[in-house]
Amino acid sequence: MTNLLGRPLRILVAEDDALIAFDLVDALEMFGCVAAGPVATVKAALEHADDPANAIDGALLDLDLRGQRSYPVAAALMRRNIPFAFTSGYGIEAIEADFRACPCLLKPTNRSDLLAVLRGFLTATADAPQNLAGPDAQSA
Repeated sequence: MTNLLGRPLRILVAEDDALIAFDLVDALEMFGCVAAGPVATVKAALEHADDPANAIDGALLDLDLRGQRSYPVAAALMRRNIPFAFTSGYGIEAIEADFRACPCLLKPTNRSDLLAVLRGFLTATADAPQNLAGPDAQSA
């Protein structure tokens, strides 16, 4: 799966369970994407999300990363217009009201649901081409 520039989608994987992270990375690679990470903490995910040099096209965020909610990462991605989806074993009701409109994949993640989310990322990046042009395009 490629973005508008013809390169594989680069997806940040923020997941603290190694087996689930491995499965997500495997699924992303099966769909032709490149995984950034996986990272297991909010701090590490924020380093990716806050750095405009990290050319990510989307992110999969475990709702709970080692006891911390991933909302700061979600907010950073929203500021950069980078699409994301939460992953959770708790369901949509566990997500704070401010973030309930965001996509959420239930664990264990179904690959067809993941593919639908990735297709949504393509649509979102097509609607926000400044993400694909690099950090300088936002000031233009």
